[in-house]
Amino acid sequence: MNEHIVKSYEDELNTLTADCARMGGLTEAQVGDALDAVVKRDQALAESVVGRDERLDLLEADIERKAIRLIALRQPMANDLRKTVAAMKIASNLERCGDLAKNIAKRTMILNEAEPISPLTRSIERMGRLVAGRLKDVLDAYTGSDLDRALAVWSRDDEVDEHYNSLFRELLTYMMGDPRTITACAHLLFVAKNLERIGDHATNIAEIIHYEITGEEMISADRPKTDALSA
Repeated sequence: MNEHIVKSYEDELNTLTADCARMGGLTEAQVGDALDAVVKRDQALAESVVGRDERLDLLEADIERKAIRLIALRQPMANDLRKTVAAMKIASNLERCGDLAKNIAKRTMILNEAEPISPLTRSIERMGRLVAGRLKDVLDAYTGSDLDRALAVWSRDDEVDEHYNSLFRELLTYMMGDPRTITACAHLLFVAKNLERIGDHATNIAEIIHYEITGEEMISADRPKTDALSA
């Protein structure tokens, strides 16, 4: 393979990784803004999150197209193949996180019309900050090819579930104590469930990073998981 072809191939791989990292940054911003919209009851910010979701959809489709083209034309092997597949899988998880952030923003737009329930909003914020932190850590692990950091995210998967279960019980207590809060609490419950699912996607990304770096499909330990209550 001549030098020009090798350089072009490396550029394609690097572009794929860079595109995925850029999508990760945009997804982080979407999740963070969706959470801020809930906490601050910011209608304009919620609307902005909903409007920006399409950009993530387009990026995910572009990364998938580039990855398929690279596999078809370059026929990458070993590390390069894992890198290509990982980018495609991570982009899919990020796109889903964007959808969940959009869902949170839509719930916020409805919640803004109801009376605020400050203690529950603070509980949502605590859970949201934890989820946003996990997403940031796993994306930093991806851009830095940091296996230890990815495994640290994976090993703390049950923390988000514990927060969700606690918040679920708190919401039920409010609804039973004052039926007037049922509608607002129901929307907050969906917000919490979407945050819990973003946490699951962060764990998925950690597993993909493990695969990309080690070549092993599964992490050699049971995935920590606290049963999340259904919503």
